Amino acid sequence: MQKRPMDAICPVGIHTRRKSMKKILTTMLTAALLGAFAQGFEEERQRAEQWLDQTYKPGSADHGAVRKKLQTITDSAKPEKEKIAELHKEFPKAFSAKQDEAEALYQKAVGFADKEDYVSAVKYGRMAADRGHADAQFGLGICYANGYGVKKDPAEAAKWYRKAADQDQPDAQNNLALCYANGNGVKKDQAEAVKWFRKAADQGVADAQFNLGMCYESGNGVKKDQAEAVKWYRKAAEQGVADAQNNLGLCYANGNGVKKDPAEAVKWYRKAADHGQADAQNNLGLCYYEGRGVNKDLAEAVKWVRKAAEQGNADAQLNLAAGYYYGRGVKKDLAEAMKWLRKSADQGNAESQYYLGVFCYSGEGVKKDPAEAVKWYRKAAEQGFADAQFNLAKCYYDGKAIGKDLAEAMKWLRKAADQGHAEAQFNLAACYYYGTEVKKDPAEAVKWLRKSAEQGFAEAQFNLAAGYYYGREVKKDLTEALKWLRKSAEQGYAEAQFNLGYCYYSGEGVKKDLAEAIKWCRKAADQGFAEAECSLGYCYQNGEGVQKDLAEAEKWYRKAADKGNADAKEALKKLKK
Repeated sequence: MQKRPMDAICPVGIHTRRKSMKKILTTMLTAALLGAFAQGFEEERQRAEQWLDQTYKPGSADHGAVRKKLQTITDSAKPEKEKIAELHKEFPKAFSAKQDEAEALYQKAVGFADKEDYVSAVKYGRMAADRGHADAQFGLGICYANGYGVKKDPAEAAKWYRKAADQDQPDAQNNLALCYANGNGVKKDQAEAVKWFRKAADQGVADAQFNLGMCYESGNGVKKDQAEAVKWYRKAAEQGVADAQNNLGLCYANGNGVKKDPAEAVKWYRKAADHGQADAQNNLGLCYYEGRGVNKDLAEAVKWVRKAAEQGNADAQLNLAAGYYYGRGVKKDLAEAMKWLRKSADQGNAESQYYLGVFCYSGEGVKKDPAEAVKWYRKAAEQGFADAQFNLAKCYYDGKAIGKDLAEAMKWLRKAADQGHAEAQFNLAACYYYGTEVKKDPAEAVKWLRKSAEQGFAEAQFNLAAGYYYGREVKKDLTEALKWLRKSAEQGYAEAQFNLGYCYYSGEGVKKDLAEAIKWCRKAADQGFAEAECSLGYCYQNGEGVQKDLAEAEKWYRKAADKGNADAKEALKKLKK
């Protein structure tokens, strides 16, 4: 297992308020704006006119003066909503009874919700909602969204959210935005979602502030703007939204929208983690593992990662598995590592599925089972995990764990290569060079070889160097050959080290330098590269670049001869004469 599992830092996405119907109904605002109960301008105008005729004698000066006000509002070109607001302002007594009636019905609904009688709560909530009570409309939307006291109906939920949202009920605005964001009950429309999130966020709804931050970070429905995302995350985080606290921590950790500040990241991760937010617990654990923004403390790291893992966080389960595998912060325990790895893999974590495949293939920590390995490779590969795609390609190519199928091998090899998997790119280059399952195409071979080399894959760098050295499929260029040869050698690729040593020995492409030649030849020999061992023996035999030492020469010749090197065998015979 590689150390990569310890870098799984996870943001969280758009979410809605997680409250029961009872809690929603009993914690809604009970004071509404005067204009909050309107059904439509014409209905409200008739109510005002009825009150006018009952209050003032028709034909009187007072009646005429007040009617003139009513007519002015009626004839106004303003939007209906504004005209209704003016009616309520000018004729408050005309509407007070209606308001009182709606509020009484709403409170009755709340009472039934307290008793968990949602059918009755819906009955009275609907009556209040029909009279324009914004909180009742919002509550009715919640009921339809969740199937409380009524049959679940996303479209009906969106309808009632809209009625309440149009009256500036902030929680309804947030939930209507969620409907548009997810396509629940309405056609999916990210721009419309952002519009309603903003309205709710501007009124201080913490979840809406978080959701608006997510929109700015992802560019959903609005131009991507990391600084704006941070602004809204901060507003929500300061109100205690744990998901926002985690995401704000991520922004500080990565320098997205704010100056990078690991200590500030830890501060926000901790706030969210203390609220039980699993992603934050995992992220805080990783900070302790690596000493980012906090003193390195493996025991503390395991503590937080375990908290997240026990909540079912798949990334944390993978990280805990890695802790047990390497013995980081806990005693090394392969069985425990496999337990947590499997939990993560069973949840669909692609990296865990890949590693489980690796262990099933090798038999480390689990029973060796190549067929089981292929199963897990496939699961991860189908999620786009490049390492798994490459390993699945190898399984199809060699046919050891599954029936040999070169076409299928090429399919998965290309998928991995297209994702930038360096070893897959190198192997795809070889396929084009030799015409394996594709039409032979030297230019395409060089293209993929270069992609792999530029990612630092040592074998590709060595082969690209050879191409430039011999002028194979590229123009001969010793400078370019030496450049790639050195890159490969510096990564420890033995054949490149040996050849770089030879260049210094012969002075080809570089100034002749026997000390440098010996240095690189020894590096390759120390890795057991037979040609380098034989060459090092020659140098000791003849005192080239080193002090002559026949015993040392014999030692290196023998190492190479034991590997079957014919030149070394011949040299040993001559040395004994």
